[in-house]
Amino acid sequence: MLIKQLSVFLENRPGTLDEALKILKNAGVNIKTLSLADTSEFGIMRIIADNPDEAKQAMKAAGYTSIVNEVISVELRHEVGYLAGIVEKLSSAGINIEYMYASPSDKSEAKMIIKTDDAVKAEKAIAG
Repeated sequence: MLIKQLSVFLENRPGTLDEALKILKNAGVNIKTLSLADTSEFGIMRIIADNPDEAKQAMKAAGYTSIVNEVISVELRHEVGYLAGIVEKLSSAGINIEYMYASPSDKSEAKMIIKTDDAVKAEKAIAG
């Protein structure tokens, strides 16, 4: 399923994540999934939220650089090789996986959030 993800660029210093999360809290944004990756100078907070466009506006108003883009949310079965099969479908279709991270699910299975170079083509490849 195609969903929207908000990516926010954060300075890599104490308190930055706290500040960003307070901005989202004060804007009434419910975070469903969060991934944080860093380098020596900055980090990228990626979130799946109930309203990513509203979250982006709140972060922009506070002076943060952010972007909303489409990612794929895939329900994972508890089966050996299930994720490998999904990745194989994408690879066979010539789709590059830029990054991925796990997310909780409303069901007993987990979800995998996958960012590719072509989300629509990737969704079709996984479904087919």
